[in-house]
Amino acid sequence: MSSTVASHEPLPPLTAGGAAPAEPVKRPRLHVLDGLRLLAAIGVLCWHWLGVERFPGVWHGSPAELMPLGHLIGAYSWTGVQLFFLISGFVICMSCWGRSIGDFVTSRLVRLYPAYWVAVLVTSAVLTVVPTMWGDDTHHPTPTRVLTNLTMFNMPLGVGNIDPVYWSLWAEMRFYVLFGLLLIRGLTYRRVVAFCGIWAFLATVSPSVNLPILETMVQSTYAWYFIAGIAMYLMYRFEPNAVLWALVGYCWLMAQDRMRGVIGGYEYGTRHHLSWYLTLAYVTAAFLLVLGAALGRFDRIRWKWLTVAGSLTYPLYLLHQEIGFQAITRVSRHLPPYPTFFVVLALMMVGAYLVHRLVEVPMAPWLKRKLESAFAQIRRNGETG
Repeated sequence: MSSTVASHEPLPPLTAGGAAPAEPVKRPRLHVLDGLRLLAAIGVLCWHWLGVERFPGVWHGSPAELMPLGHLIGAYSWTGVQLFFLISGFVICMSCWGRSIGDFVTSRLVRLYPAYWVAVLVTSAVLTVVPTMWGDDTHHPTPTRVLTNLTMFNMPLGVGNIDPVYWSLWAEMRFYVLFGLLLIRGLTYRRVVAFCGIWAFLATVSPSVNLPILETMVQSTYAWYFIAGIAMYLMYRFEPNAVLWALVGYCWLMAQDRMRGVIGGYEYGTRHHLSWYLTLAYVTAAFLLVLGAALGRFDRIRWKWLTVAGSLTYPLYLLHQEIGFQAITRVSRHLPPYPTFFVVLALMMVGAYLVHRLVEVPMAPWLKRKLESAFAQIRRNGETG
């Protein structure tokens, strides 16, 4: 949810040991990825607001009855998360090429934490004064739960998320750890391809070997989107070849297989059957959209407003569920369902913009300077110690 899309300068040649079949070429900024990130965020938002039937109190009735078309779209738009993970694999590989592990850690901390801290605190404040839609005390914020959530490592500690949407951040974090290990020696074409192949193999066998630590790290359900995103970036940076096409194809095949175990959880939310074929169509569309960007099919899309839209994606994702539920409950008393949806969406976009402008923009440079100074000090002390 947190990837950024970097502008492109002429790309440097590979380091020794990473010969590629073609030299990197200059590419335009991929504005379309900013737009796809926003599309993914709105997809997840539609799932929570329109697709979920578990909380009839949100709309004071059933979304399926109040908004049949909206519910049909929302019931499958949870696949926006899969689109997020595809984009993340693509963008993280793109933004890390030629950078050190310290640069990578700095960029991820600066990107992830400022907006997240604010979202945790604001959501906690809201849920402290209003009842949650979950109908039990386990989702109510307590001081220790809030403080543990601020680490972003609350899930492995067994502490529930203040807002359930944060679950995907733990999936992203594990991807960053794996990719960070690769960065220790530096990225080369061959190393990245080997990394994708090894990760794919481990994710394939993980469900059958009963090693919890292995499953935790390789994420056999979601690995396929990160790996495919990386392979698509290699197509973009260099050129497609049979190995990269095979990687993407294998990831798509494994993704459709793992959906069998995922759909049931979402059916619990919709309270009705979900079509495997429609779900596969959504996931396939996500693959094709990112692949189209990698192959230059969307290079003509250079709308500058997409950059602004992309900057709102992360805070919108962080804020939309619990706070959005509370807003819908109140606005829907005065407006019909569809106007309520768009009014609350506009309010959430304004909230996302405020978090971006008032928190991310001023805090990111300050945090980046502090972290770069710290890593520089660590390197100096390491050389003398």
